[in-house]
Amino acid sequence: MSNKNKILKIHPKDNVLVALTDLAKGEKVTYNSQEFTLQDAVAAKHKFTTEKLSKGDAVYMYGVLVGRAKKDIKEGGLISTTNLEHDTEKYSAEDSENKEVWSAPDISKFVNKTFNGYHRADGKVGTENNWLIIPLVFCQNRNVEVLKQALVEKLGFGKQQHLKLDVDTLINDYKNGASEEDILKKDILKEERHQYKNPLFPNVDGIHFLTHEGGCGGATSDSIALCHLLAGYINNPNVAGATVLSLGCQHAQASILENALAKMSPNNKKPVFVLEQQQIQSEQELLAEAVKKTFIGLMQANKIERKPAPLSKLVIGLECGGSDGFSGISANPTLGYVSDLIVGLGGATVLSEFPELNGVEQELINRCTSKEKAKKFSQIMSTYNAKADALGAGFYANPSPGNVKDGLITDAIKSAGAAKKGGTSPVEDVLDYTEQVTKPGLNLLCTPGNDVESTTGLAGSGCNVILFTTGLGTPTGNPITPVVKVSTNSALYKKMPDIIDFNTGAIIEGKASIEQMGEALLDFVIEVASGKLTKAKQLRQDDFIPWKRGMSL
Repeated sequence: MSNKNKILKIHPKDNVLVALTDLAKGEKVTYNSQEFTLQDAVAAKHKFTTEKLSKGDAVYMYGVLVGRAKKDIKEGGLISTTNLEHDTEKYSAEDSENKEVWSAPDISKFVNKTFNGYHRADGKVGTENNWLIIPLVFCQNRNVEVLKQALVEKLGFGKQQHLKLDVDTLINDYKNGASEEDILKKDILKEERHQYKNPLFPNVDGIHFLTHEGGCGGATSDSIALCHLLAGYINNPNVAGATVLSLGCQHAQASILENALAKMSPNNKKPVFVLEQQQIQSEQELLAEAVKKTFIGLMQANKIERKPAPLSKLVIGLECGGSDGFSGISANPTLGYVSDLIVGLGGATVLSEFPELNGVEQELINRCTSKEKAKKFSQIMSTYNAKADALGAGFYANPSPGNVKDGLITDAIKSAGAAKKGGTSPVEDVLDYTEQVTKPGLNLLCTPGNDVESTTGLAGSGCNVILFTTGLGTPTGNPITPVVKVSTNSALYKKMPDIIDFNTGAIIEGKASIEQMGEALLDFVIEVASGKLTKAKQLRQDDFIPWKRGMSL
């Protein structure tokens, strides 16, 4: 491998270089005619210093402050948790300077392209046509599971298990005296082929059951937020309607959900059936009524067919999880380019995970189109961090062990790379959790960094496609919104082909540009928006976790 393909400097201001491949201790590498002798072995995705650093000196990456030296570091020294601590620049909405005129990238290739989606009465277009069965409180989870067992297979939405684990063989072998070693050697994977197209309701993509642990017993504010989140799911263009189960006495009252939905969509024409157990004679009658109402809803949903829609109708969520040291170099900038293309085409994109914007606040503040939006973003960020800090886990504590192991040493390093998903366009709106996307352009949405809580929030605010980058691999999906998994490196793409949809590793290998990968990814998104199943959909990875505010990060 040439020296050029071994290391990378991301920004002229940086005083660290990124290893694109494993580098040995004592190895000499050259960047811009300057030779460095590595003081330590530097694994791929990790960084080494380009100058001698004294204790307290600033470390820059992506052109921003990402930490300070905890002790002296020699030139060519590996940065790690032992010698680098998290630090970021201060920020202020009063210092916003949005004076640049943004120019969209070349969108000529996509101007006349369309996707085949489901057109709703309010003008939005869904990439899927789903029916929801929702409990307002955890007391109804069992009833939801009973409905799931009754409806999924009978109505043609596939089998409960798409992967058969042949336990019968193990039982028979055990009865016949098989040893532990024999059991471990046995192949019990019996994958079944399924027809994903529903024969009874061919225009309905799925019926989904959103069980959760909320709705009562905790903070009333969390129950109210849950109602708004569920209203957002019903309002999402990927949803045709819903059956809602209520106990009756819980904090998460049906009226809160109904009022929230009325505000989100004053002229809502979607069928929503609310059934309250304490007002019905028996649990059996509740379930029977729910089945009949759901069947009627599916009949209505099936009347809608996919039709061409402009790409301006896409609302794309931008997410990352299981990030690595390549995330901010390959996959995240690719999403950023897709975001810029979509914005240029008149669509909307949504950047979430506020703990992973720590350290780049001022850049995003400067991109806000009004002082009001800048102040809202600044206020949410500072309040969130202060609350987390009071609980003993400020933004500095965000990187996971897997993040650190693969090169994301501080939250600021992780955040600077994560923010690349938002591209370069102006910030048109700032949304708090459960607020709806109403404006085209780049939106900032407050969610936790937790993968599933964040994707849950993106779908709840109106995203009809979610792009999800990963360097370590994660199966995360969503019940109503297709989640496209994008790998940062080719090794992961080859290792986990059952969960990864798209690979940007060619950027790291020097075989493709960010722009080329971005255009290819947008072509893939068009296929998904038109009905192509993502890997998460094939696995029926329907992850749904509402955020209990202040309880997770």
